[in-house]
Amino acid sequence: MKTKMLFMLINMNIGGTEKALLNRIAEIPEHKYDITILMLEKYGGFLNAIPDHVNVEYVHEYSEIKGMVTNPPRRTIWNLIKKGRLIRAITFSLIYGLSRILKNKSIFLKYILRNIADIKNEYDVAIAYAGPMDLISYFVIHKISAEKKLQWIHFDVTKVGFDLPFAKRLYPEFDRIYTVSNEGKDLLVHILPELQSNIDSCPNKISSELILQMADEGAGFNDEFDGIRILTIGRLSKEKGQDLVIPVLAKLKEKGYKVRWYCVGEGNSRSAYEFLIKKYHVEREFILLGAHPNPYPFLKQCDIYVQPSRHEGFCITLGEAKVFGKPIITTNFTGAHEQIVHQKNGLITNIDEEEIYNSVEYLISNEEKRKRFEENLIIETQKILVVKESI
Repeated sequence: MKTKMLFMLINMNIGGTEKALLNRIAEIPEHKYDITILMLEKYGGFLNAIPDHVNVEYVHEYSEIKGMVTNPPRRTIWNLIKKGRLIRAITFSLIYGLSRILKNKSIFLKYILRNIADIKNEYDVAIAYAGPMDLISYFVIHKISAEKKLQWIHFDVTKVGFDLPFAKRLYPEFDRIYTVSNEGKDLLVHILPELQSNIDSCPNKISSELILQMADEGAGFNDEFDGIRILTIGRLSKEKGQDLVIPVLAKLKEKGYKVRWYCVGEGNSRSAYEFLIKKYHVEREFILLGAHPNPYPFLKQCDIYVQPSRHEGFCITLGEAKVFGKPIITTNFTGAHEQIVHQKNGLITNIDEEEIYNSVEYLISNEEKRKRFEENLIIETQKILVVKESI
């Protein structure tokens, strides 16, 4: 009999968490596991990438409560008043206020989820995969029946909005809590020492064979540029750090280097970055490519990969760049040292514009170092593939 496993997340937006889930599913034996993905909403560029053998379910009622979850409370209250729902507005205000006073978000989550029925099916394992997303954590514990329940943490809990009082109340109900890096585990244990024995790390999976195959299925760069192509992949947002590298490119251009910087990804900082691109006069050199479900042709064709993030949990694109043997520069976020060995298969720099510039200039002008990194990464990837084939 197959093990029934459920993963719950927000949607299948093009992002690291969603990509990590697809990679993990690709490594799970289909003949041993019956897999279900439960999403809050039917949305995202990765929806069509879900394998056919995976069951897909949605919390259809989420559309009715989404505003309460994502909007500031004052806006929700005002919207209810405008709709003539005065009693509901007062009730919402009281419940939200009580949860804040008692520092118990579960009171608020129980209220907004009160009209959503429990999931009918029973599972062997249910995983709150979009962690830390408090509503999903609460949903898995209180709305899903499973023999084992797991919490997955994909982010640096010291850098994102992590509700520690909520975690202290709810996380003991999970059978196991996983972070995606050893450094991330240490950070979580530091703030939740009472759960130390229940916290472990489980790095995100990289499906080398799949992404190598997908790299040959897309077109990649369509310009005729013959200089150094630098690539960055990630959501256009402050935590991903693209704003740090726009002035870096401007300085490289000023120094006479023939280089273009391409960014794959979309996000709410696009307009701010477009302003910076114009400010630094790099409209022709800094290219925003938008979101791509298949970014691997770009990875295969670029010359240098740069990850300028301010914080990560486990940066999956670093692992993917390694598969293609690309010289890598990464900022020193959580988990970076678990993927990159400084001066052996890449460069790790502080989260600083000047230091990023120095690292990029060093690699551009040092072809021998780039080749050395490429050779070491190719050897590393080949070893991984040989091990997989032997299993």
